[in-house]
Amino acid sequence: MPMNKTEKRMISLLVALLVMIAALVLLHFDHAFTGGIGERAQVYLNRPLVNIGSLSITSLLILKIVVFLTALALVSHFTMTLLRRRVLVHTPLAANQQYALARVLSYLVFLFGLFVGVQSIGLNLSSLVVVGGALGVGIGLGLQPVVTNFVAGIILLFEQPIRLGDRIEVGETYGDVVRMRGRSTWVRTNDNVVIIVPNAEFINSRVINWTANDRNVRISLDLGVSYAANPDTVRDLLLSVARNHPDVLADPEPEVIFTDFGDSSLNFQLRIWTAAQVQTPLRLKSDLYFAIFKVFAEHKIEIPFPQRDLHLRSISPDVANAITASSPRRVG
Repeated sequence: MPMNKTEKRMISLLVALLVMIAALVLLHFDHAFTGGIGERAQVYLNRPLVNIGSLSITSLLILKIVVFLTALALVSHFTMTLLRRRVLVHTPLAANQQYALARVLSYLVFLFGLFVGVQSIGLNLSSLVVVGGALGVGIGLGLQPVVTNFVAGIILLFEQPIRLGDRIEVGETYGDVVRMRGRSTWVRTNDNVVIIVPNAEFINSRVINWTANDRNVRISLDLGVSYAANPDTVRDLLLSVARNHPDVLADPEPEVIFTDFGDSSLNFQLRIWTAAQVQTPLRLKSDLYFAIFKVFAEHKIEIPFPQRDLHLRSISPDVANAITASSPRRVG
């Protein structure tokens, strides 16, 4: 079974983690095995790069932080995978609720491990306060969109205005929700194009969720017939076409609305419900329009089209002569 992108990414992180751990272990080998390379490397790596308060930033400290965060990210991911595939599947929770709970618990595991692990690698929390104060302004300005989207992602997981598999429309984006991350949500369109939407847009903008209640969606088809047609016959034919289509639901029933008397046609609206073609409403409408055109032709029901008469108040003599010359002459 081929691996997806997430699994490949996790394997790459795991390989990188093993390489970094091996490098750290090598630094602590005995002098006899390393020929002094380990000691010289430790001296270089322990050389302070910068001091912030009582905290000395060294290359070795940075390497330990990278190893720790990589391991913590892997543990958080594996926790979410274990909960979704092994634990929560045996609960009565719906699939979207299982995803939300697993995602939130993975965030908690990451935060808990972050607070517990900083002491184990030699970081002093009181020194981090100094670092946070020094970088607070930069983080507040530069990472404000990231924090906003992350908070919006937490709100989406708890309130669940949108869920995995929902058919949504936000701005000019229309498609299915296929992935929900901490910063963004992936929406796949009918063209199989994935649009990555920042989570803040779902909080600050008006979002249309076509499947929030259930998978049933109503589709309306507008059409007109000539004034010579019998409206009752038109209604019966339209209902027959709708009921014969396999993707049109019998409950709720299709209905035909006589909307108005147009300039050149009697206007109707066919309303049908579907759950099978929520993602492809245009295809369903195309099928119905093909069937309507065929049945109207069989019953001699005309579909009118606009006609215009052109009256010329004045015309150039050259144009008049050209028209006269090109018009057929009567013999007799």
